[in-house]
Amino acid sequence: MIENVTITACAAEGKALARIDDKVVFVPFVVPGDVVDLQVKKKKSSYMEAVAVNIHEKSPLRTEPRCRHYGVCGGCKWQCLLYEEQLRAKQQQIYDNLTRIGKIELPEFMPILGSKKIYGYRNKLEFGFSNKRWLTEEEVAWPDGENRPMRGPAVGFHITGAFDKILDITECHLMDDINNQIRNDIRQYALQHDLEFYDLRQNQGLLRSLMIRTSNTGELMFLVQFRIDSPEAQKQADDLMQHLSETFPQITSLLYVDNHKANDTFSDQEIHVVKGKDYIFEKMEDLRFKVGPKSFYQTNTEQAYELYKVARDFAGLTGHELVYDLYTGTGTIANFVAHQARQVIGIEYVPEAIEDAKVNSDINGITNTLFYAGDMKDILNTDFIEAHGRPDVIITDPPRAGMHQDVINTILSAAPRRIVYVSCNPATQARDLQLLDVDYKVMKVQPVDMFPHTQHVENVVLLEKR
Repeated sequence: MIENVTITACAAEGKALARIDDKVVFVPFVVPGDVVDLQVKKKKSSYMEAVAVNIHEKSPLRTEPRCRHYGVCGGCKWQCLLYEEQLRAKQQQIYDNLTRIGKIELPEFMPILGSKKIYGYRNKLEFGFSNKRWLTEEEVAWPDGENRPMRGPAVGFHITGAFDKILDITECHLMDDINNQIRNDIRQYALQHDLEFYDLRQNQGLLRSLMIRTSNTGELMFLVQFRIDSPEAQKQADDLMQHLSETFPQITSLLYVDNHKANDTFSDQEIHVVKGKDYIFEKMEDLRFKVGPKSFYQTNTEQAYELYKVARDFAGLTGHELVYDLYTGTGTIANFVAHQARQVIGIEYVPEAIEDAKVNSDINGITNTLFYAGDMKDILNTDFIEAHGRPDVIITDPPRAGMHQDVINTILSAAPRRIVYVSCNPATQARDLQLLDVDYKVMKVQPVDMFPHTQHVENVVLLEKR
């Protein structure tokens, strides 16, 4: 036990840090200014990991977490930190990564764009079922007796590091309360009707997972993933879906999947429609985007709009430019900027996403987009550029791993006037900016917070050719 330690700063992975004898100590669920007693969990040569077992003084930066699962659930680790301080920490995270990893000349950063909603901001959540509920430390330590908590079944979130354990979630404030109403109703129905919760180790059990999507057009998609092994199980699944349809008329798209694989991914599985259609719509300005159960769409709709406005503004389009949209996904950015460009060409690895992108262009009467599916480093080459034209502007929004070296080399060879780099990982963005620095100068940096109460942050950078 190390007593009376002052927490000094926010750190990576949603943790905070203190310094003891010139050694950094990482601590979860505390905030700068807290004075705490620490119990060390791990010692390394250059750092330690610890948990706070007692708070002597609460920091003025601390706020009361709203969720009853805070501290056990793996999400929302910064719920105890005032939102304005979360934004300050994320701005610093961007600055530290771009300066320490990128080591390039940078302009003054624009202030981070905070989320208008800090609760109820997500349009999608997924929950898992398990026949083995995760017990908290308090429950494990509970003395023997008739009130001792039982392992039992659960529907909720996976516990980090325990793939076969689910924390039973009765409330989640990241989405509209409808997610709590439906999830808690399913749990009650399943227990009353003896439906079998999934065993993740044995790959058996009827109830596997559920997904809920809401949209700013007022639509609601709900998908249940089953493992149906018998006619009796099929009837149980049908009865549950009928119950949901009758109990929650606000569900406009009621779907299920019969998945017998060892994992819950269902991109290769057939979607069964019980009610409505197998898609809903999101709206952005005068555009409508079709979102299916397998589609990717930014999970914070309002902040996605702010993010895309920044990208469009940085692109500086006049209506005459050829734009390449790399890692286009379902073509949201491509279609969002198409009216201001001569032509937009989107490239994406996932073929189903490209089909969605084409549909979204058709729905909105956009005729100046082209979309191609395949590995970015294989498609984007000199032959592709010779066939489609040298881009005036490249917009790139890669996954967390950033861009492949071959992609960066092709971008440098294509020599667009401007590059707009949208990133969900400032560390890999900084690495890529250093490689692009040979021919491009960073002109603008705009952080955008998409995920309040988490350490995750988006960042948009404008580069112009030297």
